[in-house]
Amino acid sequence: MVQKRSVEKLLICNGERPRKILIIKISSMSKFSDHNFSGEKALIRVDFNVPLNDKYEITDDTRMTAAVPTIKKIINDGGLPILMSHLGRPKDGPTEKYSLKHLVAHLSKLLGGAKVLFADDCIGEQAYSTAEKMSKGEVLLLENLRFYKEEEKGDVKFAEKLSKLGDIWVNDAFGTAHRAHASTAVIAQFFPPEKRMFGFLMENEVASAEKVLHNSEKPFLAIIGGAKVSDKILIIETLLDKATDIIIGGGMAYTFMKAEGGKIGKSLCEDDRIDTAKDLLEKARQKNVCFHFPSDSTIANKFLFLIQAPCYRLLYFGSVRQAFVQRRPFFACDVPDEQSFFYIVC
Repeated sequence: MVQKRSVEKLLICNGERPRKILIIKISSMSKFSDHNFSGEKALIRVDFNVPLNDKYEITDDTRMTAAVPTIKKIINDGGLPILMSHLGRPKDGPTEKYSLKHLVAHLSKLLGGAKVLFADDCIGEQAYSTAEKMSKGEVLLLENLRFYKEEEKGDVKFAEKLSKLGDIWVNDAFGTAHRAHASTAVIAQFFPPEKRMFGFLMENEVASAEKVLHNSEKPFLAIIGGAKVSDKILIIETLLDKATDIIIGGGMAYTFMKAEGGKIGKSLCEDDRIDTAKDLLEKARQKNVCFHFPSDSTIANKFLFLIQAPCYRLLYFGSVRQAFVQRRPFFACDVPDEQSFFYIVC
């Protein structure tokens, strides 16, 4: 359960210094597990941004699996789950490779064979009529939200159109909760406090953040991954006051490496964030926080989705002196003692 006494606000923002800020008070969100969804259409923001191969087959369903408990709870209550998500970064409207229709069969399997309906739009008459005709036990998956530019712009009118699909709004997309998009933040204003809530995944993540940010003890090791430094700036700045060590993984590591004078070839890098990375590194030095970066990379002459690169997975974290990954060490970070607390930000 979220500790309302100390987690008073959830800041959802976009970028380093947000132009749009929406503050949702945790105390204004109803508790998901206490709610009975019987007879209600539950509009759920999930994060189904999963990788697909050239045959549109899902290669990692972790994000979908994480949403299953929330969806099942609503089904078991006699409610009607209506799922909305983004997939990839479509630039010019509907695109075959970014269609969520490719996820329907696997989602049904994850839900024990439940019938999953699909709307080829996330707003509009077809989406509304399909939602109205749903029967108990069925699930509706809407088409990719980002086929509309209004989603990422946080457009209020677009958010209002989405809100008409449900009686209650559930945010269970922790991976996109930091963005002030129409479906993740702006839409909340169209539901009263008792009709908006976090799903099981969000509840658990907020509770974990509460523990880390308010009750952590040193030594404290934070592990942060992702493609963009810009998405993690506020998190890193907060962790600089908490952590003794910070491991930077994923594509964002290259921005930091280049900031320190490293050669990264054509690897992913936010060149407009080099100075930001330098600033964060300097703040870390001043606060005696040690940054750690990957010591190994897979080298290729160009970036292709189908490159058969080694798969790295964190095997274990907790009270250990070193962190290793599956197949071979990706990094081995010595920490001060065996009681270090590991915090992972995806």
